[in-house]
Amino acid sequence: MKELSSGQIRQMYLDFFKEKGHTIEPSASLIPVDDPTLLWINSGVATMKKYFDGSVVPKNPRMTSSQKSIRTNDIENVGKTPRHHTLFEMLGNFSVGDYFKKEAIAWAYELLTSDKWFGWDPEKLYMTVYPKDTDAKKFWEEVGVAPDHIIEVEDNFWDIGQGPSGPDSEIFYDRGEKFNNLAPDDPENYPGGENDQYLEVWNIVFSQFNHTPEDTYEPLPRKNIDTGMGLERVVSIFQNAKTNFETDLFLPMIHKAEELGDGVKYGQDSKLDQSFRVIADHARAITVAIGDGAIPSNEGRGYVIRRLIRRAIVNGQKLGIKESFLYKLVPVVGDTLKSHYPEVLEQSDYIAKVVRSEEDRFNETLAGGLKLMSEEIDTAKNNGTNMIDGATAFKLYDTYGFPLELTQESAADAGIKVDTEGFANEMQKQKDRARNARSNAKSMGVQRDLLIEIKDDSEYVGYDQLDVDDAKAVVLIENETLVDETKSDEAEVIFDKTPFYAEMGGQVADKGDIYDENGEKVAEVIDVQHAPNGQNLHTVSLLQPLKKGASYSLKVDKAFHSKVEKNHTATHLLDQSLRNVLGGHTQQAGSLVEPNYLRFDFNHFGSVTSEDLQKVEDMVNEQIFKEINVDTTVTDPETGKKMGAIALFSEKYGDKVRVVSVGDFSIEFCGGTHVKNTNEIGLFKILSESGVGAGVRRIEAVTSKEAFDYLNGQENSLKQIAAKLKVSQMKEVGNRVEQLQQEVKDLETKQASLEAKMAAQQAQDVFGNAETAGSHTIITGVIKDSGMDQLRQLADSWRDKKLSDVLVLGTGKGDKANLIVASSDESVKAGISASDLIKAISSNIQGGGGGRPNMAQAGGKNPAGLDKAMSAAVDWLSQQ
Repeated sequence: MKELSSGQIRQMYLDFFKEKGHTIEPSASLIPVDDPTLLWINSGVATMKKYFDGSVVPKNPRMTSSQKSIRTNDIENVGKTPRHHTLFEMLGNFSVGDYFKKEAIAWAYELLTSDKWFGWDPEKLYMTVYPKDTDAKKFWEEVGVAPDHIIEVEDNFWDIGQGPSGPDSEIFYDRGEKFNNLAPDDPENYPGGENDQYLEVWNIVFSQFNHTPEDTYEPLPRKNIDTGMGLERVVSIFQNAKTNFETDLFLPMIHKAEELGDGVKYGQDSKLDQSFRVIADHARAITVAIGDGAIPSNEGRGYVIRRLIRRAIVNGQKLGIKESFLYKLVPVVGDTLKSHYPEVLEQSDYIAKVVRSEEDRFNETLAGGLKLMSEEIDTAKNNGTNMIDGATAFKLYDTYGFPLELTQESAADAGIKVDTEGFANEMQKQKDRARNARSNAKSMGVQRDLLIEIKDDSEYVGYDQLDVDDAKAVVLIENETLVDETKSDEAEVIFDKTPFYAEMGGQVADKGDIYDENGEKVAEVIDVQHAPNGQNLHTVSLLQPLKKGASYSLKVDKAFHSKVEKNHTATHLLDQSLRNVLGGHTQQAGSLVEPNYLRFDFNHFGSVTSEDLQKVEDMVNEQIFKEINVDTTVTDPETGKKMGAIALFSEKYGDKVRVVSVGDFSIEFCGGTHVKNTNEIGLFKILSESGVGAGVRRIEAVTSKEAFDYLNGQENSLKQIAAKLKVSQMKEVGNRVEQLQQEVKDLETKQASLEAKMAAQQAQDVFGNAETAGSHTIITGVIKDSGMDQLRQLADSWRDKKLSDVLVLGTGKGDKANLIVASSDESVKAGISASDLIKAISSNIQGGGGGRPNMAQAGGKNPAGLDKAMSAAVDWLSQQ
């Protein structure tokens, strides 16, 4: 067997098919684009759908790829079996109406057995075929496969319902008797059965039928080839690994986990080996997924990432890893994949930040959750129910962040179950509470129902004109009813054409006025939204009745519209500037474009430094001052992508899209309105940057006059400060403030010194009045005009001089009181704890506190109770 690394094996596969005329397709992102049927890319063919269904004709009908994929339908088996993974790579070769069965079989055999390529022993290979697929059997025999190595299996037919289908042929590698985990007479002990000796490495699907709605199978006019070879399995054969995990794809992460644990080594304990495998697998999956844009959250892909991170953390605990550790495996994963996915290693710093943030959040509650789970498992066993009730499972989910599946796995390991129905009931109660807390939106629901049947056309012309003189009112709605003439003060209108922009993509709707044929103002447009069938639906405040079929002049508020345009174009400049400064991982997560300000949300972990924020602001203003033309191109989505346009939110685009370009600086798909030149924006100023959720940051900013007004206000404030500081020039303000700060610091130092002297003088009187309390001695006293620092210094002095067994001092200023209690080393040994005493007396000052056995302190808001606290201390000590 050749000695090859995983990177060499992957490249050898791709090079082989490149020699056979295939184009090497790059691995697509794990996040599907324009495919709502998939949560993740889960196979190589998933990225080829557009070619196989005929919607896109490939430049070359022969393609090959190594596609990263994620499957999460059986996460709980990861680590427990030799070959279950969440993330895996699928090597594949594809033919769209070109070569078929004969060539696919011949090339597969050549790749596997030729000394130039894999060089596997042909005697180790077994092929399964569909019984009725005599051609496949014949072609295998023609390339040299012995008849007794070809096995007919009834299940060898690939069919997922309506659509392309056909027989398939699976290839198995005989790993030898040492891998045999079944009895000789076990029905699964054969090539094609569920066993460890005969390992399936490749599946070749011959897509030759169309499964019709009538449940018949008609021949496809163009026959296709779709194959899948699991890289992890092939590597395990080359590297003679017992499981996929003992290969160079996983061992680096396992060895790193060994370093981070409490001395446990992989291979010493089968149960702990499962934890090593879970960590290695999940580290790979989350690293690659986050690199492709997934962010931990409570739903969809984000929930999968969060679940994998938490599952890995819990398994890390089993290895004795108590602190955040998973983020340390990110660069290790990147190193294992760098030959084919260099971008993973390049983004490792960002990915590690995301993982670290999620780890830290979970670790804050992990100990409590694990304790509760352990207690509930013990309870379930002791009371004989062998069941964790739904309320507890929901508490683990809601309070401690444990996904239900994680609770189920832990329970299953202990041999008990979870009341999933009860969990579902608790979850529904929470949803009902949230729903009841929201405002009632029934009216919108009725409107939507009403508008579904309205098919009248409405053309938006606002990109080119803001006034329309002959717009016909084709639909009037009043009180959720279609009318021919309005009678109330507010109504909704659809015109056959309109210059009013409907709110979309974060840009607010236009406002303006409506005039009749005599030029009289009859209504004001206060909002515009898209109706279900795409028309612009105007909400209007009426001055005069509107009539269906009548023509009106529509005039957009140009000043309002212009301000919105300035801010919208500024968001494009801001978006690209953030990418340039913070890195390509930043993605828009929402926006709001108002006339007076803009708000922009983006994915990024950790706050943006003031230095980076300034760089972003400067970069935006640089584009404004360059006076760059803003051009809009109407084209098809594919052409737009080739132009380099950024598609936001994985939106669905129609046949035509608008590509907005700000020179070469920013190119985005966008249906909004924009300035003609960046100089119209005038000025850009960031007002704030903050976090609004896990991994999501928000910038609020202003442009044009609002930016000028903001800076002017800042200048006026600075002038006022300069006047109060009595400096003649504003540039001197900073130096004057530093001088004042130093003066204040000097005064505070002098004050502290005086307070210390006064406290020491008072302490001389206090320290000379030790009294007996039971079998102990105690000194108590209230020190005037002091602070906690002085009390601590006095306590240190008392301890050095060994003046009594216990010391209790107090001080008060205004409405604040402080107490300090000290206990000598001998008293601590005798059971006199300063922490216990402070808790017993702090209620007298309406406060609380704590500390160590030899020193404790408390704060409160009732200085008048200090004398009572002193008496209470003597009483407490007398009883000890």
